[in-house]
Amino acid sequence: MEGGDGGVPVAGLGTLGSGAAAATVRELLQDECYSAFLNEDFDVKTYTSQSIHQAVIAEQLAKLAQGISQLDKELHLQVVARHEDLLAQATGIESLEGVLQMMQTRIGALQGAVDRMKAKIVEPYNKIVARTAQLARLQVACDLLRRIIRILYLSKRLQGQLQGGSREITKAAQSLNELDYLSQGIDLSGIEIIENDLLFIARARLEVENQAKRLLEQGVETQNPTQVGTALQVFHNLGTLKDTITSTVDGYCATLEENISSALDIKVLTQPLQSAVRGGPGRSTMPTPGTTAAFRASLWTNMEKLMDHICAICGQVQHLQKVLTKKRDPVSHICFIEEIVKDGQPEILYTFWNSVTQALSSHFHMATNSSVFLKQAFEGEYPKLLRLYNDLWKRLQQYSQNIQGNFSAGGTPDLCVDLQHTEDDTHDVFIPRQLDYDPEKALKDSLQPYEAAYLSKSLSRLFDPINLVFPPGGRNPPSSDELDGIMKTIASELNVAAVDANLTLAVSKNVAKTIQLYGVKSEQLLCTQGDASQVIGPLTEGQKRNVAVVNSLYKLHQSVTKVVSSQSSFPPAAEQTVLSALKAVHALMGSAVQPLLTSVADAIEAIIITMHQEDFSGTLSSSGKADVSCSLYMKELQGFVARVMNDYFKHFECSDFVFENTEAIAQRAIELFVRNASLIRFLGEGGKMRLAADFAQMELAVGPFCRRVSDLGKSYRMLRSFRGALEAYVQSVRSREGKEFAPVYPIMVQLLQKAMSALQ
Repeated sequence: MEGGDGGVPVAGLGTLGSGAAAATVRELLQDECYSAFLNEDFDVKTYTSQSIHQAVIAEQLAKLAQGISQLDKELHLQVVARHEDLLAQATGIESLEGVLQMMQTRIGALQGAVDRMKAKIVEPYNKIVARTAQLARLQVACDLLRRIIRILYLSKRLQGQLQGGSREITKAAQSLNELDYLSQGIDLSGIEIIENDLLFIARARLEVENQAKRLLEQGVETQNPTQVGTALQVFHNLGTLKDTITSTVDGYCATLEENISSALDIKVLTQPLQSAVRGGPGRSTMPTPGTTAAFRASLWTNMEKLMDHICAICGQVQHLQKVLTKKRDPVSHICFIEEIVKDGQPEILYTFWNSVTQALSSHFHMATNSSVFLKQAFEGEYPKLLRLYNDLWKRLQQYSQNIQGNFSAGGTPDLCVDLQHTEDDTHDVFIPRQLDYDPEKALKDSLQPYEAAYLSKSLSRLFDPINLVFPPGGRNPPSSDELDGIMKTIASELNVAAVDANLTLAVSKNVAKTIQLYGVKSEQLLCTQGDASQVIGPLTEGQKRNVAVVNSLYKLHQSVTKVVSSQSSFPPAAEQTVLSALKAVHALMGSAVQPLLTSVADAIEAIIITMHQEDFSGTLSSSGKADVSCSLYMKELQGFVARVMNDYFKHFECSDFVFENTEAIAQRAIELFVRNASLIRFLGEGGKMRLAADFAQMELAVGPFCRRVSDLGKSYRMLRSFRGALEAYVQSVRSREGKEFAPVYPIMVQLLQKAMSALQ
């Protein structure tokens, strides 16, 4: 405050004043009495009320007066310290006022110039807007007049075209299409001059549409491509081709669904039966036990009619598809089928066929779920139902070929240009098969539940006679009559299933299971104990039972082979299935006789080995002639083979099977005989000649084991080679008549070695 009294501001004083001011401000802020005035929500009334309530008014006033005095001092110090800056700001405010005054003058001048320009622009603009609106109304009026004139002209021309009947119907459709184009995007109501024409056009359009629908229906029913093509051209000109085709196909689908539902309606099927047998109130609609045959006859009659109806409607849709595929618009040259499928939709034939197959599946499922009699009929007589489906598919295929021939031979002049050959002409089928779609399989998918049930019942029918002829604890195979009954069942199942190749294959698998079951049952009867392989005494009971089982299996094998060969057009896969099962039967027959065969082979080997007990070291007799009778072991071998064939193998009826197994025994016996004959030691001249006789008798010994000894192949040729060598040596011995001979054994060994090398 002292510096302020002098009136001369100095730097030291300013600094001192600034420091003092800061200290004063801190004191004021730290004083609780003044801190309330710094709050943003300070209220004078509230502060005053609190001061009065505390009853320290005098003290508060003194405090406030002191604070005001301090603030005044601080303000004075601040003004003194910054008086130069305050003077400079005051001078700047005066200059700013001058600038603002000048800017306001210029803004006023600019506003005046804008007003003058607005006066020059607004009036021409308003005139332009008025003229533009006038021109637009003139254009609308001219366009409307042109439309009216064209409508009047087309209406008059349409009247003449309608009088021409069906010959001018396509031109009438073109006129209606143009009239529709003229009416688009504009309201023609209220124009008196064309009111009558508009009413006439609406009636004419309805008449043309109805006439075209009748023409389409008539052309499809009579398979007339000209009428169908004309009707399609009318709808194309009217712009309703796709909608019309869709509604037509939907109508066919609806009609088919009604026919399917009616054909499977249990009330309709039982109505004739109920009229014959008067029922009481609440009587259920189901056939009585005595009327089941009539019910099924009525059902299959309805099914045949249903298939005829499906075939007829499919033919109509296919004919429509053919015309759509071939017909082109004469103006745009667009094929009509492209208009149908341009949005990625499938062809109408595929759409229709999907609807047919789905309708068959759904209605069959609902009908059989609601009626046990229908379910039993379809499951029990599934081949008849499948035959109807196969006949339907064949008729559709033949019908497709007939349609193709009609299009090729009977084309009319107006279609000759439009009906172009397309890719599907090379496939004379109802619906060409695709990679992901098989139309025939789609048709038969509705029969899958009934096929499974039929195959199950068929397998049961095949198993039942086998289970009857093989009772638990039984020890005898089936008799001939019982086996004939089994074969009749097999033949019946195959004959019934011959209506379809796939069904035949499925039933053939059941037949194979039946043959396997017969084999399992027969195998359980076989005797596998020691008495089954004895060859000492007569046939034991176990051997007799084994013979009966083998004969039974053989009869089964022969009968099944005969049944399969008698089947006409039997699928190769089905035949292979049955033959595979028969191979198992043949293997079982071999297993049944194997113990006996093994015993016979062992006995023969034991007899042949006894040749080493014979004395072959003898010389020629004194008369010069050797004893040429065969050895005792050979006689024993011949007697054993004859006894085995007479006591054991002659009871088998399968001679081919027996010879097939005994030939192996004969080959083994010859090999053993030749091998042991080559090992004989001390072979004299007389023994040499007796051994040659044994070789000759060996052919007779193994003769009963085969039809012809020559059928033994390599073994027989080996026997003949050894026998020839020995006979040649015997002839040389006889020619010498008692002269000195070389040692026999080395010569024999050489002969055997030469024979073996020749055979190899």
